[in-house]
Amino acid sequence: MARFLGRDKEVLLKPSKTAVLLTNLGTPDAPTSSALRHYLNEFLSDPRVVEIPRLVWKIILHGIILRVRPKKSAKLYQSIWTDKGSPLMVYSEALTSKIKGLIKLSHGDDVVVDFAMRYGKPSINKALNRFQEQGIDKIIVLPLYPQYAAPTTGSTFDALVNEIKSWRWIPSLHFISGYHENGHYITALANSVNEHFEQHGKPEKLVLSYHGMPQLFLERGDPYYYYCCKTTELLVKELGLSDDEYSMTFQSRFGKAQWLQPYTDKTLSSLAKSGCKHVAVISPAFSVDCLETLEELVSENKEVFIQAGGEQFHYIEALNDRDDHCTALLNIINKHLEN
Repeated sequence: MARFLGRDKEVLLKPSKTAVLLTNLGTPDAPTSSALRHYLNEFLSDPRVVEIPRLVWKIILHGIILRVRPKKSAKLYQSIWTDKGSPLMVYSEALTSKIKGLIKLSHGDDVVVDFAMRYGKPSINKALNRFQEQGIDKIIVLPLYPQYAAPTTGSTFDALVNEIKSWRWIPSLHFISGYHENGHYITALANSVNEHFEQHGKPEKLVLSYHGMPQLFLERGDPYYYYCCKTTELLVKELGLSDDEYSMTFQSRFGKAQWLQPYTDKTLSSLAKSGCKHVAVISPAFSVDCLETLEELVSENKEVFIQAGGEQFHYIEALNDRDDHCTALLNIINKHLEN
């Protein structure tokens, strides 16, 4: 440990140390109305998520949405909640634990690995403060969103900067804005699909359902739609699918505005009505399973397909803490550890 004399006292120069921070969107603390009200208030108050003039949106949010939606959302969360808690939290922690183990094997204690949520707990602010206390001088941030979008990845960057901008000394920052075409990520997706096909048979149609986004965001320059298209292109090429063997769709729309199309639920209904009996659905935008996959796809959209005349509906799980997923993320992180 080197020493030098500062103006008033001796200062210690600690050996350099790096931190890796994995982040995800967030989850309520419990599947209750009160917990959902707190979580939704934080989430929907973010101007990256809802691009409506603040005064108008504040009236809508507090006057209508937070009075009605928490109770409805709580019931949905209750349907997927596990003994260990929220699936998104459970899978994110398991994934982080594996990444931490892999990095420790190659870098020992020189690299710290932590996890945080953009909304709710554990917070990004507290993770960064722990890094500051440990004297971290290089921070690598990997938001677990393969396809960049302003409401997710962009918002994570906002939270990071809002905390660090008040620090006296700024560490070296490596912010990974996406990995939609990373070869290891595409391979992991293809592996999960092929394994599913081997177990359940190849469906008539593979539906790639991405999280939705208002059409207005695309018109204002958000590249998310194009990144989803690129992931789809690479995945179907890896799988060797023809154009009539897959569909790319968007789910989770909210409100009355037009969102990215085609919509997942309407596509599934149309497929069933046109005679398609067997579909498999994968959601490449989600690194781990959560409400939007386990409830919206597995329950709601399955019901849409079956009621429209479909017979077999299979959901292909998110990559979660699969070994090949960990390998993909480690590949992405290592490029920044080496720089």
